[in-house]
Amino acid sequence: MVKDTVFVAYATFTALGSFVFYLSYLVTKSEKVGKIGTLLNVATGLLLTASMVTRTYITIQKGWGHAPFTNLYESMVFFGWSISVLLLLFELKYKNKTLGTFVTPFIFIILAYTSLGGPGINTEVEPLIPALQSNWLIAHVITAFLSYAAFAVSCGASIMYLLRVNKTGGFWDRLPSAETLDEINYKAVLIGFPLLTLGIVTGAAWAHYAWGSYWSWDPKETWSLITWFIYAAFLHARYMRGWRGKKAAFLSIVGFAAVLFTYLGVNLIISGLHSYA
Repeated sequence: MVKDTVFVAYATFTALGSFVFYLSYLVTKSEKVGKIGTLLNVATGLLLTASMVTRTYITIQKGWGHAPFTNLYESMVFFGWSISVLLLLFELKYKNKTLGTFVTPFIFIILAYTSLGGPGINTEVEPLIPALQSNWLIAHVITAFLSYAAFAVSCGASIMYLLRVNKTGGFWDRLPSAETLDEINYKAVLIGFPLLTLGIVTGAAWAHYAWGSYWSWDPKETWSLITWFIYAAFLHARYMRGWRGKKAAFLSIVGFAAVLFTYLGVNLIISGLHSYA
């Protein structure tokens, strides 16, 4: 049987190819080139799906039978998959392929780190440690990483907004309007924030099951809360103070930086209850 890691390796190349064709579409405005970028992004999602299905099947064969969300390697595969799917949904909704130029690099970097065996990456299929043997695991991981993926899309749209605002003519007209990019930023955060909230709530329930406490101020818990406050501030500022445009874009980028530190920085730098992840 083909190892699940092979699918991830192929997905790394399709993610890179998707970025190259999306970038080429931005430069040339060739619809054929743009369609290839989209198809390669779809291929990335399908390959990562195959990887997760294969890995789950392997655990069943070994008699464990658990979802592939239990370590850094598996979570990064799901993270890349989530971004790929959400990018496709936003592309279909807004009928614009240029967003892929600024979002697919996140997918490629995640998968390249995974495929090259970066620090903390363990590709071995192993039984669950006791703390992970809970029904809350799947709900917690899925909601958390779907929120992270939504924030990746909002970050990409924010970078595009900062490049696009107050610029017209030539190359800049190939990007969506500043108003559209601001809307994508907002809609993506609007998707990600409730999912992040659910991720924190299900994580607290899982912590109570595993360690007997809903909240212990573990570094990842603390940084998850910091990230939640940043995006709560984003939504509050938009509703109550009318923050749009540059302010919202900068806050979205800061929020995604907090997401990355919560996910990778805490895992690799700070020891805590989530170090296994």
